[in-house]
Amino acid sequence: MSEKKNPLNIELTEDVAQGNYANLAIITHSASEFILDFVRVMPGLPKAKVQTRVILTPDHAKRLLAALKDNVSKFESNHGTIKVGETNPGIPPFPMNFGAGQA
Repeated sequence: MSEKKNPLNIELTEDVAQGNYANLAIITHSASEFILDFVRVMPGLPKAKVQTRVILTPDHAKRLLAALKDNVSKFESNHGTIKVGETNPGIPPFPMNFGAGQA
């Protein structure tokens, strides 16, 4: 018996397609959800703004983790190893899990 697949129609509006730049991710969780806050930190400014917040169920968070691992692996096989913390020599890298914990 063959399964029929229903295609998912995803709309990407112009304003969302522009995207938001973030150079820091803060990840928190509770028993029922993971919260990902994407932040833009600017040099010399004492305040940083959350650009986007994404709330996921635990199973979707795990699927996102697997998808990221797969995509990073594919990227590195095409472009070479990503060197974390070597973008700005002499400047310590931001921890990408800054302030993680339970909500």
